[in-house]
Amino acid sequence: MHQDPKNSELTTTLHLGVRSVVDASPEDALNALLASMDSQSRSAIQAIIDGNQDHSMVVIHRGPAKGARFLISENICSIGRSPESSIFLDDVTVSRAHAQISKSSEGFEISDLGSLNGTYVNNGSVKSVSLKTGDEIQVGKYHLTLFIGGK
Repeated sequence: MHQDPKNSELTTTLHLGVRSVVDASPEDALNALLASMDSQSRSAIQAIIDGNQDHSMVVIHRGPAKGARFLISENICSIGRSPESSIFLDDVTVSRAHAQISKSSEGFEISDLGSLNGTYVNNGSVKSVSLKTGDEIQVGKYHLTLFIGGK
């Protein structure tokens, strides 16, 4: 059977369910995340939290490479699929130069670098936003939690 090209449907719709949001305080969510980690990860994160604001860390808590930790000690930390990125996330859902985390005297900020799939903080799409300890950053399939020293 041959279809009329005028009536052919070439578009596919993908329906993604919204992630359920737990009705807990940010502190409770952060404590639950820490409790789910192994002792080595908890110790590393506690050292960051107890330290000063010169360092921070992101931990992948969902997606490929779950449990991976990345220390942020420079003023600019690039996130992307490029092997030159400070935080290298090897997946097609991540742009080569996806986002960057910047550190200044005012604190930390994340900026989307024109990525195809966008950058999300706490489930909201962002172009640029200030960050705090416990914020969830989503880049492609990766969900990362930020821990800032002294916070």
